[in-house]
Amino acid sequence: MAEGAETFSLREVLVAFTACVSEQREVRVDPYLAGWKGLVRFLNCLGTIFSFISKDAVTKIEIIENYRNSDQRDKYLTVQSMVEYELANGLVDLQKRSEHPNSGCRTFLRLHRALHWLQMFLEGLRTGEDNSKTSVICSETYNASLANYHPWIIRKAAGVAFCVLPTRNTFLETMNVGTAEEAVAMLGDALPYICEVYKITEELYAQHKLLDLP
Repeated sequence: MAEGAETFSLREVLVAFTACVSEQREVRVDPYLAGWKGLVRFLNCLGTIFSFISKDAVTKIEIIENYRNSDQRDKYLTVQSMVEYELANGLVDLQKRSEHPNSGCRTFLRLHRALHWLQMFLEGLRTGEDNSKTSVICSETYNASLANYHPWIIRKAAGVAFCVLPTRNTFLETMNVGTAEEAVAMLGDALPYICEVYKITEELYAQHKLLDLP
């Protein structure tokens, strides 16, 4: 485990994602980013092997936060309002990256893809046996999700790095909610909220044909 990493708590992520979805089934941006900051701390406390994901996530979080702090902040209150505003005003590069390389829609899509991998990985940890190999869980979920968007060199490096991952119980202990059993129980509470946020966002992007933004 990485020394000196900012303390991660699964409870913090649970609280953030619980607050993400409004009564209108819109995804609120601020709690989404708060949840992601917690997930970044989780990745960082596992060491440098996940830095290729956590560093990129931090960059994407900062871009979205800049939109939330701009004069157009209200347009970025939810993912739905962001998509509506940027599409209506031609602020999204739909075919190739050109005038709007860091649009909110493109930036959020990258976080969305990484969230899918983390969701699958954490679910694998939750349902795994005590002797389950974390390297296998991580590799299988990565290959089924985020690897599809990474160049070969990153996929190769990730595969090598995953081989030295700590045991399942060590992972669960990093969640700072008590025993491994208590961590599994809290994952059972948190993951449905993360899944719901992912599902709503996926449906929204599919509806507007934004899932393959360059």
